[in-house]
Amino acid sequence: MRKHTMGLLAMAAASTLALSACGGGEVGEPTGEDTAAGGGDTIRIGIKYDQPGLGLQDGDSFTGFDTDVARYVAGKLGYSEDQIQFVETISANRETALQNGDVDMIFATYSITDERKELISFAGPYFVAGQDLLVASDNTDITGPEDLEGKNLCSVTGSTSAENIKTEYAEGVQLVERGGYAECATALGSGAVDAVTTDDIILAGLAATEENAGKFKVVGAPFSEERYGVGLPKDSDQCEDVNAAITEMIEDGTWEQLIADNTEGADYTPNADLNPPTPDACA
Repeated sequence: MRKHTMGLLAMAAASTLALSACGGGEVGEPTGEDTAAGGGDTIRIGIKYDQPGLGLQDGDSFTGFDTDVARYVAGKLGYSEDQIQFVETISANRETALQNGDVDMIFATYSITDERKELISFAGPYFVAGQDLLVASDNTDITGPEDLEGKNLCSVTGSTSAENIKTEYAEGVQLVERGGYAECATALGSGAVDAVTTDDIILAGLAATEENAGKFKVVGAPFSEERYGVGLPKDSDQCEDVNAAITEMIEDGTWEQLIADNTEGADYTPNADLNPPTPDACA
């Protein structure tokens, strides 16, 4: 895949990063009219509201790769864009939102795991991310997690990403926690930390904001596999149709275009060995 640079989100992302602290509506507070999940007239889709390049709220608008994929899939399921209601689903509440019927499906950097599959079902994956590092654009010292020995590394409070690096790659790394990735980016820009870690496509979106443009780069040496799936209620009968939509999106070129559009402005290329992925067979 050709290397892309990143900008569609620049204006929206810069003005909305503060939402990472307060978010928009919580689960159960969709945009537009409130219609019960599965009602047929609308489809309620859980997304993140605070991830530039993936799921970002800017007033009444929603941008990012996850939201664009959600629109494509919903369209293939027979829903027009004005029938889509986006609902904020923070990481800790995703399974509960599906189990309670607050949403019909979730596109929110939702990694497929065996533990989660005990509670819900997944379609996909539609993207495979990997844990990576964000550093200053002129940094040449950090090319992977092993180079963080004795350096300061930022991640958000409650994340296991930085702890994984300390355990597996650089015992002497100094971990710094912040409330959100925008705060980590600020610390990186000021020199308070040497790197930020989370999934590579999240870092790419962070680097693409107008505020950060040209300041940072994704190292491009992912050291995990995070298979982003579409969260569905347990034993949903929509898995096959969602997988068919994902496959069509990849085959007709839309997938690659959405990646390009939403990662314009940062030095980022998805792992070509893992992307685009083939959806798993439905259980």
